[in-house]
Amino acid sequence: MLHLIEQLNIKYPIIQGGMGNISNAILTAAVSEAGGLGTIGCGTMTPDQVEEMIQETKRRTDKPFAVNIPITVTPFLEDIINVVIDNHIPVVSLSAGNPTSIIPKLHSYGIKVIVVVASVKHARKAERAGADLLVAEGFEAAGINSNLELTTFTLIPQLTQCVDIPVIAAGGIGDGKGLAAALMLGASGVQIGTRLIATQEAPFHMSYKQKLIQASDTDTIVVGRSVGQVRRILNTPYANRIVEKENEGMILEEYNKMTSENLHVIGALKGDFVNGFINSGQVAGLLSNIPSVKELLENMMEEASSQIQQSFSVFETFTS
Repeated sequence: MLHLIEQLNIKYPIIQGGMGNISNAILTAAVSEAGGLGTIGCGTMTPDQVEEMIQETKRRTDKPFAVNIPITVTPFLEDIINVVIDNHIPVVSLSAGNPTSIIPKLHSYGIKVIVVVASVKHARKAERAGADLLVAEGFEAAGINSNLELTTFTLIPQLTQCVDIPVIAAGGIGDGKGLAAALMLGASGVQIGTRLIATQEAPFHMSYKQKLIQASDTDTIVVGRSVGQVRRILNTPYANRIVEKENEGMILEEYNKMTSENLHVIGALKGDFVNGFINSGQVAGLLSNIPSVKELLENMMEEASSQIQQSFSVFETFTS
């Protein structure tokens, strides 16, 4: 944990997940100001849009923040890489593609590289390619997921045994108990996404936040299995339309249109769940309030500390 904090120059071992085209400077800055590592997700945004968001984030905080580049999702890969270099971004996370050719260029400018992985095989390849840290994302997570469907609880201990670089747990984590569990599994920290949607600073539609805190443990659904493009979203009228189309025999092109970032924006920013979708991880079933980002991170750290101490005390009674 300390190694992670030192590498990223942050206070708490908590980083924000990339959020595609609903990413914004307000939440990114709030996470960094609160002691975590805020992250701007590029999604399919243009280089100018990403640069504008970076500049706005810098106006809101002087703390470090990261930029997430989804390699096979962005149509502007080389230009986005140049944007992060020109703007002296200290940390870049790479997802949705092979990072091998990108890492050396980022390293040449002193940029720390996080690679998002979902299997032991991918973790080993990322480490060999030079990744500084790994985010190991379980199938519980929101949005685009690996079709391997490995869970966080099984993935983390396997990865920490096979690589020598810090592993950050993602998927199904939204409170201090989740943070404590991740640390006990061998992770150096956690990445959270869904939990940050339901915070005071997050500039998303209130209907989205309310939908999350009202969600039960079974209110997320997985779409895209039939076309090999797995995504976890919240159960809404639009989500049901995707399921119906998929059951009828959807092709990949149609699926991509129905899950485009534009439709993500309609759901998340406009609160229109008939004409757009909203991502959500299974952790939604744990959410019950809308705290500030500062309150959330502080409470996570306090709860994790309490949980670890309590568990240690109980365990001591078995070994004494």
